[in-house]
Amino acid sequence: MRRYADPVEVRQGPLDDDLQGLGAQGATEGPQQFLWRGRLWKVRAVLAHWVETGPWWQSAGVRAVIGSEEGAAADDPGAEDRVPQRRSLGELLTERELWRVEAGRGRLTGEGEPDGGGVFDLSFDWAEGRWTLIGCTD
Repeated sequence: MRRYADPVEVRQGPLDDDLQGLGAQGATEGPQQFLWRGRLWKVRAVLAHWVETGPWWQSAGVRAVIGSEEGAAADDPGAEDRVPQRRSLGELLTERELWRVEAGRGRLTGEGEPDGGGVFDLSFDWAEGRWTLIGCTD
């Protein structure tokens, strides 16, 4: 699978039995179409659906709380006396929802072969409210 980090526009809607497949895990709504690099892709099936948490252990908020800000004292003489800024749990535990979908640009050909189709990984970042295409196999 090729990796990307391309912003995409996604149209969501109810997942009917044809789209739900085995991977929707009880989701009632999901991606139906997406616009990537100026081309419209229609979702034919949801292959998988899952949620990931971000690398919270790498965030500046966690490093400040545990006192592992490298070089902070050397760069700022008053840093040792300063109380670390409090972060909310929501700032530390970001989540993104991932959808692995089979999608195509055209209709199925007469032989049942997809026209220009592939498998795509779409990610929705709840903190930022945006969709990203993160992977593609065609």
